[in-house]
Amino acid sequence: MLRTDKPLKEHGKPDSAEPRIIPRAAHTVSRKAISDSALKVLYRLDKAGYQAFLVGGCVRDALLDLHPKDFDVATDATPDEVRALFSNCRLIGRRFRLAHVRFGREIIEVATFRAAANHEDDDVAHDDEGRILRDNVYGTIEEDVWRRDFTCNALYYNIADYSIWDYVGGAGDIDRRKLVLIGDADQRVREDPVRMLRAVRFAAKLGFTMDEPVDAAIRENASLLTNVPAARLFDEFLKLFQGGQAEATFDLLREYGLFEQLFPATEQEFLIDEDFRNFIRAALQNTDRRVADGKSVTPMFLLGVFLWAPVCRIAAMRREEEKMTDSQSLALAAYEVAADQQRRVSIPKRFTVPMREMMALQPRFYATQGRRAMNLLEHRRFRAAYDFMMLLAEIGRVDPDIAAFWTEVQSMSSDQRMQRFQVQAKARKRRRRRKRKSASSG
Repeated sequence: MLRTDKPLKEHGKPDSAEPRIIPRAAHTVSRKAISDSALKVLYRLDKAGYQAFLVGGCVRDALLDLHPKDFDVATDATPDEVRALFSNCRLIGRRFRLAHVRFGREIIEVATFRAAANHEDDDVAHDDEGRILRDNVYGTIEEDVWRRDFTCNALYYNIADYSIWDYVGGAGDIDRRKLVLIGDADQRVREDPVRMLRAVRFAAKLGFTMDEPVDAAIRENASLLTNVPAARLFDEFLKLFQGGQAEATFDLLREYGLFEQLFPATEQEFLIDEDFRNFIRAALQNTDRRVADGKSVTPMFLLGVFLWAPVCRIAAMRREEEKMTDSQSLALAAYEVAADQQRRVSIPKRFTVPMREMMALQPRFYATQGRRAMNLLEHRRFRAAYDFMMLLAEIGRVDPDIAAFWTEVQSMSSDQRMQRFQVQAKARKRRRRRKRKSASSG
C-alpha cells in the first residue's frame, strides 16, 4: 500500500502546514485505476495552470485496492473558471458551489479548495446547533484539508507528478484501519450531523474501527440527526443500504442509536417483536447478496421491510374499527405510516406508491384457487410482493406450503396453471352471422 518514513499525525491534528508527500514509487495508486474522464479533467486543469488533485474516497479506495468508481477533483480554479474550461460543465449547489463535468453518464465533480470564514461578508452560515448551512469560502489546499471530514478521505493525488499529499496522517490511519475525524470530533459532528452516518457507512464498508473521540461524539450527538433535512437523509439511506454492506451498517446504526433517529416506529417494534428483527436481517442479507452478484436493488423493497411491522399494527386497528378487507387495511396503513415516516426520512412518491401496492398484495397469496388468484401472477408488483412473501416465509410468518405453491406455479405452462388454480377455460362465444338484407325493389 504505502511506505511511510515520517512520524504520523495523531487524530487529524496538524504538526505543520506542510504535507507529507508520498512519491509515486512509495504508493500503489495507479492511473489505470482512475477513469479516463477523471484523467481528462485533471490534465486539462493542470495544462491550464491550475492545481489539480484527486481527493477523497477514490484515493482511499485505490490504496485499499477496492476499485474506486466515483472520482472527485479538487482544484484552486473557481467554479466559474472550471466552467470556462469545459463546455460539458454545469454549476450546481447553494450549500456548496460545485462544478459537474459530464462525460456521457459519468459525472466528474470538481470542487474549489475551501477555507474557514474569516470576514463578515464571507459566504458561510451556521444554525444554532453549529450545523453548516452554507460554505462557499475559497482558499488553498492547505486550508481545504481542514474542511474535510475523515483523515482517510483527506489524501490528495497530484496529477502533476502522481504523488500523494497527506496533511493529517490519513495514510497511517488507513494502515491502522482506523476511522479518525479531522479536528475536534464533537465540533465536526455538530457542524454536519450526517458525518455520523458517513462514519458508520465507512466503518461497515472498509472494516475500520472508530477512533475513540469519533465513537464518543456519535453516541453523544445521535439526536442531532433530527435537525437534518429529511430529503438529505433519504440520499444517505440509499448510500447506507445499497452499497453491499447493509447488514453490517444496520448493526452499527443500532449500536450507536442512529437507526431509531431514522426509523423511530421501526425501532419501537424491535422491543416487542423478535421475528421482525429476523425479518429485517434476512432482507438485509438478501440485499447484500444481490449487490455482490451485480443485481439491481430497489429502495422501495427495503423501505417496505423496515415499515412492515408498524403497518401491520395500524392495519389491524383499521380492520377492527372500519371493517375493511385485509388488503384495504394494509394499503391505508402503509399510506399513514409512510406519511409519518416522511418527517424523518423523506421517501419520494415513486417509491411509496409501489411499496403500498407490494404490501397490499400480501393477503392475496393465501388464495390459491380461482381466476383472481391466478391473475395475481400478472400483477405489475407480483415479483416484489412474491420476494417479500418469501422473506416472511423464511421467518415462519407464512406457511411453507403457500410459499412452495407460488414458487412452483411461476414455472408452469398456461394450461398447467389453469389446472393448478382449478380454473375452467372460458368458452368461446359463437359469433352470430347477421342476415343480409335483400335489396329493395324500386
